[in-house]
Parts: sequence; structure tokens; C-alpha cells
Amino acid sequence: MATQPKPQPAPALDQQKLEQFLHKFVNDAGAAMCAALSLVGEKLGLFTAMAGAGPLTPAQLAERTSTSERYIREWLAAQAANGYVEYDAKAGTFNLPDEHALLLANEDGPAYIPGAFHIVESVFRDQHKISEAFRNNEGVGWHEHHPSLFEGTEKFFRPTYLHNLINAWIPALDGVEEKLKKGAAVADIGCGHGASTVLMAQAYPNSSFYGFDYHQASIEKARQRAERAGVQHRARFEVATAKDFDDRAYDLVCFFDCLHDMGDPAGALRHVCETLEDDGTILIVEPYANETLEQNLNPVGRIFYAASTMICTPASKAQEVGAALGAQAPESRLREIATSAGFKRFRRAAETPFNRIYELRK
Repeated sequence: MATQPKPQPAPALDQQKLEQFLHKFVNDAGAAMCAALSLVGEKLGLFTAMAGAGPLTPAQLAERTSTSERYIREWLAAQAANGYVEYDAKAGTFNLPDEHALLLANEDGPAYIPGAFHIVESVFRDQHKISEAFRNNEGVGWHEHHPSLFEGTEKFFRPTYLHNLINAWIPALDGVEEKLKKGAAVADIGCGHGASTVLMAQAYPNSSFYGFDYHQASIEKARQRAERAGVQHRARFEVATAKDFDDRAYDLVCFFDCLHDMGDPAGALRHVCETLEDDGTILIVEPYANETLEQNLNPVGRIFYAASTMICTPASKAQEVGAALGAQAPESRLREIATSAGFKRFRRAAETPFNRIYELRK
């Protein structure tokens, strides 16, 4: 008769480590729940109503926003526990600090937090598609995501462009600002809803701007944005990919937070190299990334790796070649791709805590 194997003793657990991990889970779960609540706040105008209003009771905020006081009371309690609003227990009031309001209620501020939560919403809605992609090693195209991704991307990235593109990034490029002031032809590849294209068209009225994106719905939205800004005659938008947009001779070609999403980034840059004016410039804006994985294990890297897993890598794998650079492609890899595409000059022109800005020349 075969003997039964003796049960192995359970491994000794580090109780402190266990409790620390449980504490992390509680923080993560609370953050995920409050992301949804913050979307409610944006969509109902709750943050906007609190901005600059000083301390408010739930009844006062409900009256300001034509919403239910009971729901508002619970929402405010959650936001106070989340640290987004301040609570005065003695007065029974809630206050949105000016510093928080700048990021929660001002779409033209230095950052607009609710935009990120729209992206988070799309990630949850699309996780079943990504799970299946894990199994079949196929991609999930940008166009296959929930519309919250497109809205969130515009809202999240536009403030960065608004505060940096004209004031810092373009001036950091060799001779480009002068060209744009005099009159130049500019292509914005992967333009999405056209936030960057419209901003440049507003700043440089003597130049012509052409936005390209393969996503028809985004191009339609970009045209609306240009018309609303009054720049539709110098900011035009067409459906095209990075490898087949028109061969007009451009002075500046821009890739804003999109090169790593492309299936064939080297092919895209090669196409640009072939059509760019001899003294033309490529502007590439990419997520801030260090050279090694361990150097990116920080709060910003946490967001970028998550976005890369759920959005960027699947988008690339859904296209030809499927290079799947990911949102944390190091500078050395980007330099290698640019060189292989025919560019002799590659330099980091500027950076922010979240982006690196590169200049490419022939």
C-alpha cells in the first residue's frame, strides 16, 4: 500500500509584511472606487460648483447643482476620506482647496485629473478584450476601445500641451519657432481630437497645420474642435496612418504621445524622413522613461506600465509589424529606431516630470 506524502508545514509568514500588503490593497481599492466617484463629480459639475465657493454643506452643494442632498452627502464623505476635499466636523461643511480645484475643476489648468479617470473608466470597460488578447497574443486596436478613452486622452493630455508646447517645447527646437512665425507646413501624426494641432494653429497664424489619424471618429471630432477655435482654415484633418499620410513637404512633423502606440514606429519615421524638407524637424513627445525597469518602479511608472499593458501594447500589436514598444520605451531604444529610419541627429530637447521631448533631424 502506497504511503501518503506527509503534509508540508505552511511557510512562516512575515506578519508585518502581510499587514503592509493588506494596507496597500485597501489604498488601491479605495483609489479605484474614488476614481468612479470623481467621474460622477465631473459629469455633474460638483467640483466646478465647489471651486472658489468656500465651505459648503451637502444641502448647499445639492442646491447649487440640482442634485439629491442625500447622494451629495455620501459623495462628499467619500471625497473627504479620499483627501480630495476637506471636512470641518464642527461646522459640518466641506471645502475644495484652491490647489485641488486647479486640477479637478479647471480643464485649462496645468493638469486635469478627471481626464485620467475617463481613461481608467475605459480600461475597466475593455478589460475583457485585453484578457482575451493575453490568451491569443493578438492586439486590440485603438478604435476598439470604449469612447471614454478618446475623451479622456484629450482631456488628460491637452493641459500639458497647453502649458508646454508653445512656451517650452517648440522654442527648445533649433530654429523651428522662427519658421512657424514666418509660415511653415506642419503635420501632426496621430492627432486624435486635434488638441495639439489646434493649439499650434492658434499660436502661429502664418503656418498651415495638417492633422492625421487613422480613427475616423477622432478626425471628425478634431474638425469640430478646429471650427470651434476658429482655425479650421489653417488646421485641416484627414484620415490616414503614420505610413501613408500625404507626401507634402513638411517643415515640422510631430508625434505627440503616440509613436510607441504604432505597430511600425521605424516605418513611420522612415516615411517621414523621405518626405521631410532637408532642413525639417521631427518633434517626438513620449512618456518619461528611464533606461531600466527597476528605475521605472515608481508612482509614475506604475501608471505608465498599467496604461501600456491595457492600451499601448495592444494597440501596437493590432497593427502591422506590432513592434509593441510600450509606454516605457527607453531613450536608447527610441534613438536606435530614429537612426535606423535615416535620421542623423537625435537629441532630448526638453522634459517634464511626465514627458521627454526629442528633436530629430536628417
